[in-house]
Amino acid sequence: MTRSVPSAVASLPEFPVDTEEELQARVAWHYYVGNLTQQEIAHLIGSNRVRVNRLLAASRESGMVQITINSRLAPCVALEESLAKRFGLEAAVVVPSGGDAEGNMAAIGIGAANYLARQIEAGQTIGLGWGRTIRAVLRALPHRAYGPLSAVSLQGGLSHCPSINTFDIVSDFADLCQADGFLFPAPIYVSSQAVRDMLLREDAVRETYERARKSDLALLTCGDLAESLVVTYGITDPEQVRALKKAGAVGDMLGHFMDADGEAIDHPLNRRTVAVTLDDLRKIRRVILVSGGAKKFAVTRAALRGRYPSVLVTDEDTARRLCDEP
Repeated sequence: MTRSVPSAVASLPEFPVDTEEELQARVAWHYYVGNLTQQEIAHLIGSNRVRVNRLLAASRESGMVQITINSRLAPCVALEESLAKRFGLEAAVVVPSGGDAEGNMAAIGIGAANYLARQIEAGQTIGLGWGRTIRAVLRALPHRAYGPLSAVSLQGGLSHCPSINTFDIVSDFADLCQADGFLFPAPIYVSSQAVRDMLLREDAVRETYERARKSDLALLTCGDLAESLVVTYGITDPEQVRALKKAGAVGDMLGHFMDADGEAIDHPLNRRTVAVTLDDLRKIRRVILVSGGAKKFAVTRAALRGRYPSVLVTDEDTARRLCDEP
């Protein structure tokens, strides 16, 4: 995999400079070479994260920044075929594992973005999950107009999450693909099942919920019980995490906690979740699950056993573990 990034300039040129192109180059350099986050770059250039995202997208679209995979690795192709056969998938995308967790996530994001860009068609409704992995997909997704599109969140949001929120995902996707965005105007967890049911009867929430359930394509990830954002920022009581583990949970998908076989566990938190249900997911025509890494192995396997995804995008090490198990 190679990346073409703008070269450093030793001195100011004597000819007129396109200030927009120069800003794109600076942002691309800090992001791809300096490994700064979009928020850090926004602070550096005195702007905001949305502007940085647009500049990065423009630099990819113009060809200033290019991500090129020169060949497909035969072992990855073989694993794709094995995964699809073993878990009854429509397709699988396997990328070489990264050297560390961040590199692995970035690689999976690029693989998922390449696949997703080929599946989007005008007139579709795209349901979007949430998390760092989905953010990695959007970082690699080309800025392109596909025609009329709708982007809808598959779950409610959080009142506090310093790194990324469900609203950011829909907003960023809508900006990249020139889509109409629809959000769940509700928190992912509420105080009781009665409150959840009442919320879903409200016009604004019900309309989003129905739109999400009828998505043509869903893009989501799953989270483990240690580092997922929904556990870190959505569950304020550590005792709840212990209770989830005791009930057999191995992780969550869209805030719904599952056991090792992918079934929703019997826990009050699952009845207080404002999101499309796991059964709803099974009815969406194409569900792309983007998940990998050692810490997510158990929950990724659970999602596959539950037969929620029709497409899996993962790394080579995870794919091999999934295929090698008895």
